Amino acid sequence: MAITKEKKGEVIKQFGKTEQDTGTTEVQVALLTERINNLTEHFKFHKKDYNSQRGLLKLVGQRRRLLRYLRNNELERYRSIIEKLNLRK
Repeated sequence: MAITKEKKGEVIKQFGKTEQDTGTTEVQVALLTERINNLTEHFKFHKKDYNSQRGLLKLVGQRRRLLRYLRNNELERYRSIIEKLNLRK
């Protein structure tokens, strides 16, 4: 379940400063969130796909580390990305 090129471009355009901006923390978190959502949908049909479950856990951990970095260094950017992606309930 990979993200299509068009969907990735939309996410980068929405969260990045330019269209080639793939390195900022907000873009990385948004792309990871998109991949996590795709894998979550995948598991609704393939419950025993344990290899992909491990990959999902790695993605969640990576996103958590990026969000921790953002929270510690740029609190306002952290709050805005959390609100835009609707991550915290």
